[in-house]
Amino acid sequence: MNIQLEKMKQNQECERRKRTAEEKHKEWVQKKREEERREMKRKLSKEMAEKATRELEKMQLQEKADIKYKEWLKKKRAEEAEKKKKEKAELQEKRTRSEKIFKEWLQNARNKPQPALNGYGFPHGKSTGLY
Repeated sequence: MNIQLEKMKQNQECERRKRTAEEKHKEWVQKKREEERREMKRKLSKEMAEKATRELEKMQLQEKADIKYKEWLKKKRAEEAEKKKKEKAELQEKRTRSEKIFKEWLQNARNKPQPALNGYGFPHGKSTGLY
């Protein structure tokens, strides 16, 4: 009887150890899965933060580029307007000078005596001979 009782105790002890080992194994597996899940979340949030940072930097860079382009375009248009204004002023000055010179020429042309008319190949209106 003692031997059977001893065997039963051993069997119960063995089963209890088995259950305890299984429970510990289940707990360990659950902890491991939870740890892996937390690690994945951490990695994902880190990647998302990096991606957001890159996007923000990209947007800031694009804004800077847009601002610089607008400044360049404004400067270029101002230069073109100045160039056109200068060309127009030069053209106006040239036109004024030309008109002044023409008026002077016209005034001088009225005062000049008219040259004597010559016939075709006849100086002083007379035939000089053969060429």
